[in-house]
Parts: sequence; structure tokens; C-alpha cells
Amino acid sequence: MDNFNIITMGEVLVELSSTQSLEYADTLDKYFGGDTLTTAVAASRLGGKVGYITKIGSDAFQDFLVGGLAAEGLDISTITTQEGYNGIYIVAGCETGKREFAYYRKKSTASSITEKDIDEEYIKKADIVYATGITQSLSLSVKEAVLKMFRIAKENGITTAYDPNFHEIFWSKDEAKEAFYEIKDYIDVIFTNVHSDSLALWEIDSYDKLGSIFLDMGIKTVVIKSKESSGYYVYFGGEHCFVPFYSDVKIDSTGAGDVFNGAFLYEISKGSSPVKAAETASVVAGLQVRKIGAIKSIPTLKEVTTAIQEKNE
Repeated sequence: MDNFNIITMGEVLVELSSTQSLEYADTLDKYFGGDTLTTAVAASRLGGKVGYITKIGSDAFQDFLVGGLAAEGLDISTITTQEGYNGIYIVAGCETGKREFAYYRKKSTASSITEKDIDEEYIKKADIVYATGITQSLSLSVKEAVLKMFRIAKENGITTAYDPNFHEIFWSKDEAKEAFYEIKDYIDVIFTNVHSDSLALWEIDSYDKLGSIFLDMGIKTVVIKSKESSGYYVYFGGEHCFVPFYSDVKIDSTGAGDVFNGAFLYEISKGSSPVKAAETASVVAGLQVRKIGAIKSIPTLKEVTTAIQEKNE
């Protein structure tokens, strides 16, 4: 595999899930997850060539995780395994309408990623590199690795994309803002959520104002996700548009934003306009939320193509 549509980095988590609440669940289904991994798999299932950078612990889940990533078609040539454990997250209660999350990831193996794990020649093979605030929150050394990856990309004319994906359970607002400002000058595409990112980090709830702020920073494309408006606001090149959610049907929205990002970036890497990319990504995310699980519910290219054809009829 010589070139990649997308290269991203982050943490591979063991996902344990139940449709019932944790109080009453008798069993938990096992899979794998993580925000950037979900994005990577979404792009891969659409036909993209995706490279993933991480470290995986040599615990009881090692073979399951490495095999799972390979089965998804991701390039794992840079992934290393070492003594340590992999993070776990539990998601439950989607049938009750009140999702529960529990994370066990402190000092996981992925938090030991450093700048040395970023191979410049490998990064040069990407059309787009992507990272998130969650990845930066793993540790100082991981944050430095993200910065190095973005610097290499920028110096070589490679598009960079970023999602703050802020969650207070991982780090403070000040830490998240500091991490963003460290790399803002390298960002070409930003994804943000009004509720979890914009209000929390910038105390802004105006889509146009937020779009203008990011564009004024030099960021070329801004995508703002809004549950309140049931859609996506896209700002680019002096233009803006609104793309509605594909469907009102929602069973489990875990990872839907990450899936959208993967589909959007894959479309951009193929030369699609931000509007076309958002329209396709809306369909992909809309299909994903109709099933349970962040990654196992991501649709295939065939399913997406069929849905788009039916939508256009």
C-alpha cells in the first residue's frame, strides 16, 4: 500500500456494550472502538486506503485488536505492541434512551506514543492526516506526536483535519483549548459540535460567528454539527451551506460524529467539494445510528450507495 487517503492516530479501545442499563445487563458484547479508529474504519469501509498509528498493549486483548484492525483493511504496518494494557470503555442503555459510559484508559499503552512513533516518510504518503482532542488528551508525549504529524503534513502540502471532540471526563476546558491553540495554525479542516465543543470551549452558540472565527484563523473548511438544527453547517471559501441529517431514525448515536468525519474526509480526498462530502457523510452517519455499536454498525459502500440512490429517486 503506497499511498493513503487518510492517516490518523489514536487509541484502540476494547468496547463492551449492552442495550440494557449497566444495572440490569447480564452480558456485555465485545468489540473495539475509539474516536479516530471509528473515523478510520468509516473511510475504509467506503473504499478508502487508511493508515493507523497507535501502540497496542500485550494483554489478553492484543490479538483481538490487531486482528480486528487488519480485518477492517487498515494499514497497521506502523503499529507496535508492547508490555502494558489496552483501554476499555463500556457503553450501555441505548434501549432505555439514557446512554451510560464508563472509561478505563488511564496510562494505557496508547498513552506511551511519542514523536519517535511518527515516521515522516509514512506521513508523506497521506492525502489527509487527522487527529482529535481525545488523542491529544492521552498524554503530553501523544500531544507532541500529534503536533509533529501536523507539522510534517503542513510542510509537505498535505491536508490536515482536526476535531476537538471535547469531553470533560478526559481533561479540563483549559487543557483542551491549549491543545487546540498549539496546532491551530496547521489545521485545514475542523469539525466541531455546538453543544460539547463550541459552548464548552469558546462559549459561542452562533453558527455563523463560530464559522467566521475559525475561518479568520486561516482554517479553510469548518463543519459545525448541530443536534438542535438536525444537521451540519459547512463553511468554506466564502460560502456556507446547511446539510440536514439523513434520517430521524436513531437507535444508537455512539460514534456518529466520528463516522461522519471519516466519510467526509474520504470524499474530500477524492476531490469532492465540502458540500458533496457533507451530503455523503450525512447518509453514512445516518445509516450508522440505526444500529447498535460505534464501529460494527458502520455501513458498507454498497449500503451507502443504495441509500443515496433511494434518496435521490
